[in-house]
Amino acid sequence: MTDRARVSVVMLTHNRSEQTLLSIGELSALPERPPVVVVDNASSDGTAAAVRHQYPDVRVIELAENLGAAGRNHGVEAVDTEYVAFSDDDSWWAPGALPRAVEAFERHPRLGAVHGRILVGVEEREDPICAELRDSPLSGDPSLPGAPLLGFLACAIVFRRAAFEAGGGFEHSVMIGGEEEWLACDLAGAGWEIRYLPEIVAHHHPPRRTGGAADARRRIGLRNTLWFSWLRRPVASALRRTAHLVRTTPRDRVTLLGFWDALRTFWSREAPSRRVVPPHVERMLRLLDRPQMESKVRRYVS
Repeated sequence: MTDRARVSVVMLTHNRSEQTLLSIGELSALPERPPVVVVDNASSDGTAAAVRHQYPDVRVIELAENLGAAGRNHGVEAVDTEYVAFSDDDSWWAPGALPRAVEAFERHPRLGAVHGRILVGVEEREDPICAELRDSPLSGDPSLPGAPLLGFLACAIVFRRAAFEAGGGFEHSVMIGGEEEWLACDLAGAGWEIRYLPEIVAHHHPPRRTGGAADARRRIGLRNTLWFSWLRRPVASALRRTAHLVRTTPRDRVTLLGFWDALRTFWSREAPSRRVVPPHVERMLRLLDRPQMESKVRRYVS
């Protein structure tokens, strides 16, 4: 069986037709020629039709409503490969990255996901988050390669499909903004490990978010962080993270709305159910609390 038949790429998109076509073009040019599935989160700009017209070999899944990150679950269900790589509509994998991921999975059966090094823009500068991933304070199985993680960026992650399914996929209702932490903890709870492997490279060309788009992203991110703190962690940890947010987030309307969204929906069906992570996962989260709270990359500003 070839590497092409063993790893697929699932791309999530919403109302970004032009960028989606460019990213598919980069994936289609890879020597590995991985199968690509595009999940269209109810776009209104003709994204699905444009992809079908320009790339007839790419499978397109049109969703009737915007499911946010959970739309990726539909993409995974549509592939039949052992491994699944994710791309956003503004990202793609470098040549050789996917075969390297397959090799790592084959050598290490407990490896649930591998995270790549992210190069940003035409300058191909390393994303600042990579330094944090590389310097992870976590200690995992010493037989596994790379730095152990309890989080990831969806534009640079490759999953063993069995691990993704064991983790339950992306949480519904969370949409986009910090959605990765939920799945990472569920993965760890199921006994799988995530590792940062810098030799696996992903390219990311994010558009500049300004004004309303940046504010909306920050608002959802704050809500999701508060949801995660109170729905997945013990009360003491939730209080500590909430106090940090109160001290460090801008005192503006967007912050107020983010806190209000979390509060008003906490007991509603809109929020995920409360399910505290296992003790060993909480210990990992506590090791990450300080570096994350002191991080200059993980900031809620817009």
